[in-house]
Amino acid sequence: MNNSKNLEAFLKTQGAVALKRYKYSDVKKMTDSFQDKLGQGGFGSVYKGKLLDGRMVAVKVLNETKGNGNDFINEVASISRTSHVNVVALLGFCVEAPKTALIYEYVPNGSLEKFIYIENPLETHSHLGWETLYKIAIGIAHGLEYLHRGCYIRILHFDIKPHNILLDGDFNPKIADFGLAKLCVGKESIISMTGARGTAGYIAPEVVSRNFGAVSHKADVYSYGMMMLEMVGGRKNLNVRVTNLSEIYFPQWIYKRLDLMEDLGLHGVTTVEEEEIARKMILVGLWCIQMDPSHRPAMSKVLQMLEGSVQALQIPPKPFISSPATEEGSSSTTSIS
Repeated sequence: MNNSKNLEAFLKTQGAVALKRYKYSDVKKMTDSFQDKLGQGGFGSVYKGKLLDGRMVAVKVLNETKGNGNDFINEVASISRTSHVNVVALLGFCVEAPKTALIYEYVPNGSLEKFIYIENPLETHSHLGWETLYKIAIGIAHGLEYLHRGCYIRILHFDIKPHNILLDGDFNPKIADFGLAKLCVGKESIISMTGARGTAGYIAPEVVSRNFGAVSHKADVYSYGMMMLEMVGGRKNLNVRVTNLSEIYFPQWIYKRLDLMEDLGLHGVTTVEEEEIARKMILVGLWCIQMDPSHRPAMSKVLQMLEGSVQALQIPPKPFISSPATEEGSSSTTSIS
């Protein structure tokens, strides 16, 4: 009950009247009593639905037993007033104790992770192609640049990963799931945090330990870089199934090949144009995962690098001290501060 009161108080302060409020009975009706489940996570479950005007939607029903409404508050506060082709649109919400739900535009191709890992027998790089991967990487960069600089308020996402990138019918990417997002008032994006947030394998080092620097929008840049390297490599950056220990950590492995000017040895690269795309994505990704946040480019610079000439890109300093100790496949989200 207190949770419901907190959410109602939040909605009043936010003036979330721009979003349509639905009753829980409306949510049941639009999802046909939750017949078509699209996915599930620690936050709850997502179902396919249809509005009265015929528009398809994705309905996220938040877990009643987890958290104190932070996921709902973060989502509504961060993206209720955003408008960008590369950010998923929030269309409405439901707060009817103890039920809480969020209604989004429906994105038909689902999440990026379904398409980029070669070990998945259903989808590989041969289905998307390097030009499509490149287009997706640029689209995500545009979305993040908007959140960091072009939005009504600076938004730090803190959970950029393939699972949270949705693809529309033309494989245009949309950044989704703002449950861990932070809003920044003013020009500076440096924020105070108690504890880490994000998903293992994509969390910037300064989010875990302030010894690496202050937490800012550069944390999203790091996550973006790790994700782009996974797009290039076609597998998780940390792959415990690989028997050769020197090749477990993909960023380290590919950096060594670049440094020694060896063949990249990547899946599906058959033309000079594809080689240039792959090399450009690798170089930008390695710049994005520099340990020192101040050495990482802002997303506006990332876009310049991606859209410019590969010959203009320099090999960055080695962006890691050693291979990470975390295991591949960890999708658990750390505690929210």
